[in-house]
Amino acid sequence: MTKLAFLGLGVMGYPMAGHLAKAGHEVRVYNRTAEKASKWTQEHGGSSGKTPAEAAADADIVFMCVGNDDDVRTVVYGDDGALAGMKSGAILVDHTTASAELARELEKACKAEGKGFLDGPVSGGQAGAENGALTIMVGGDEKPFESAKSAMDCYGRAVTLMGTAGSGQLTKMVNQICIAGLVQGLAEGVNFAQKAGLDCEKVFDVIGKGAAQSWQMDNRHKTMLEDKFDHGFAVDWMRKDLNIALAEAQRNGSQLPVTALVDQFYAAIQGMGGGRWDTSSLLRNLKD
Repeated sequence: MTKLAFLGLGVMGYPMAGHLAKAGHEVRVYNRTAEKASKWTQEHGGSSGKTPAEAAADADIVFMCVGNDDDVRTVVYGDDGALAGMKSGAILVDHTTASAELARELEKACKAEGKGFLDGPVSGGQAGAENGALTIMVGGDEKPFESAKSAMDCYGRAVTLMGTAGSGQLTKMVNQICIAGLVQGLAEGVNFAQKAGLDCEKVFDVIGKGAAQSWQMDNRHKTMLEDKFDHGFAVDWMRKDLNIALAEAQRNGSQLPVTALVDQFYAAIQGMGGGRWDTSSLLRNLKD
């Protein structure tokens, strides 16, 4: 088994690191809040480091899942950062949903020190992380990918190399662009069905067997009908992801009019105090 490090034990990282430990790997973790790292080691064994550098020392692969570009740089760089602690030949895998620009920056920094890098944002949410069924979109060179893939398979049902560094992040942007418009359409459909006085459960059972079917419809229509949003992928996180995509669109010249509009709908949800609500809470804009 491989010596691994996992940096960032949030709602995604905590179970992801757990799957690595359950597979028999030797795992050392780091979290900004030390209590969370202590709880993880009590549950899964392994050990924890007081700094990213300490956690990364001697690891063959260092996984990371934190908040945004700034958080990644804080964890990677500096005397206490992961890069300073990593041994030559080790691989840094960033599961954070961040910018493609940052991914290319990190690959350059790692290669300069004889270390590998992969950007590997994930899709599947907290449930996917807990069930070990994430989709992982990877950018980087083939050699480090082949070295790290078996470990990522511990929590990924589909682990795919998409291209050079940054390609994983760009693919995740496509994922979020597609979801944004879909969830708004689902919210409008739910609201329309309710206003029309239809049997909504029957409606979504029927259309869920046809071309309108989607993961969002299958997994969210019932909670939407019940006006429950205290679960799932938070609006705050979705806005972060959409703003990364919108910024990239400005750079590459693509047009994202629906994405920009839905981003503003999510801003309205935040204005209601719903920043931690599930993304399906777009329905609240139509109700309120």
